[in-house]
Amino acid sequence: MTPLLWTLVAIQIAMGAFDTFYHHEFTERLAWRPSQRHELQLHSVRNMLYALLFLVLGWLQVHGILAIAIMAVLVVEVVITLMDFVEEDLSRKLPPSERINHTLLAINYGAILVLLVPVLIGWAMLPTAVAPAYAGPLSLFATAAAFGVALFGARDFAAARRLGRMASVPAATLVEKLPARQTVLVTGATGFIGSRLVASFTASGHQVIALIRNPAKADMLPPPVTLITSLDQLPADYGIDAIVNLAGEPIGNGLWTEAKRRKIIASRIDMTSDVIKLIARLERKPSVLVSGSAIGWYGLWQDQVLTESAKSHACFSHELCEAWENAAKPAAGHGVRVAYLRIGLVVGTDGGFITRMLTPFEFGLGGPLGSGKQWMSWIERDDLVRLIAHVIARPELSGPVNATAPIPVTNMKFTEELGRRLHRPAIFRVPAALLRAVGGDFADELLLGGQRVLPNKALSNGFVFRHETLRSAFDAIL
Repeated sequence: MTPLLWTLVAIQIAMGAFDTFYHHEFTERLAWRPSQRHELQLHSVRNMLYALLFLVLGWLQVHGILAIAIMAVLVVEVVITLMDFVEEDLSRKLPPSERINHTLLAINYGAILVLLVPVLIGWAMLPTAVAPAYAGPLSLFATAAAFGVALFGARDFAAARRLGRMASVPAATLVEKLPARQTVLVTGATGFIGSRLVASFTASGHQVIALIRNPAKADMLPPPVTLITSLDQLPADYGIDAIVNLAGEPIGNGLWTEAKRRKIIASRIDMTSDVIKLIARLERKPSVLVSGSAIGWYGLWQDQVLTESAKSHACFSHELCEAWENAAKPAAGHGVRVAYLRIGLVVGTDGGFITRMLTPFEFGLGGPLGSGKQWMSWIERDDLVRLIAHVIARPELSGPVNATAPIPVTNMKFTEELGRRLHRPAIFRVPAALLRAVGGDFADELLLGGQRVLPNKALSNGFVFRHETLRSAFDAIL
């Protein structure tokens, strides 16, 4: 093992660690995506092989048949990597940074093989034996790397087994209350909520028109779906029964700078205005527009119970939701029933706010935010899809509709339940002062503030939640 070879190995370890932590854990969240079960199985086996190689090469010289065995391990590792490439290509779209990182890993690994294989061939020509080869700090580094990849190999194996137990509810059962074949236009169709909604409509035999801004995401939606990139593509004589308007810039993926705030508001107002223009020129108007909003409309109220008749407190969240709802109101002037869905914190493992919590909680680093007394009004994603279908099907429902489960919880209770389900402690409290210093209004409104919202309209109109309690929701999705 030459210094150059050790340098290349160190680079490989560093790039592999970056890929694991940044891509697999924090951005792609592979451990919680049922579609990536086979990828995790491949990662698990490959990591265990890496651990073996690091330990052997860090401490030993293996001769004869043992050197041949190490070369066989290298061959198996290459085969697994190629299988992993195919699996990734079939099951998910890699972000550009991950593709670049994988390319660099492949190039660097090729250089390692060019230098290592001749060494192993030389060892293979010797009588079978094992000789110590302590390399000082490099041996210790190899041991640490072996421990790290073995740990994540075991974790990936456990995650793959967990994903095998996570059964998804058949999408068709979520919109069974809708009347026979409907034509539904969905904006925000590739988002966390929209993608599940579209899947439910198509599985039930309804015709879906999906407005997407990024054609690269089109394969996220199950066929048959009519894809459009602009509402202008729909002719005036096109028949649409219902519109679900969910499109908008995410509010939780960055600090609320002035530019971010303008983008958040403009994305919703502009899209909703386009929807109103479409309704105005359609010869046959849709019967209903279900337009997105959020419980942020109410502002921050501490412990007060909030129903659809509650007033609001001024803050950015209220300003945003008020503007969004006002943009949808003109549809009523065209004879279209308008419902404003004031959505709470949506719980699911494929996206939404909870995905940012799973990794720290899984590693035992989770805990309450600030005092933990702030209320979290939540709803499980499939219940939200069912509620959207319910609103479409019930002509008497209009105006604001709270899309939250009947039993909101405090942040303290939320973290306790998440820790319970993951069998981890939830004791690492994040100080409010730190959150405010980093996030400002973002932290005050989304993390430390809260609303205790009840879905009075939905309940009084006969909607039955499958998950009224947070424990029920977590047991279903985790």
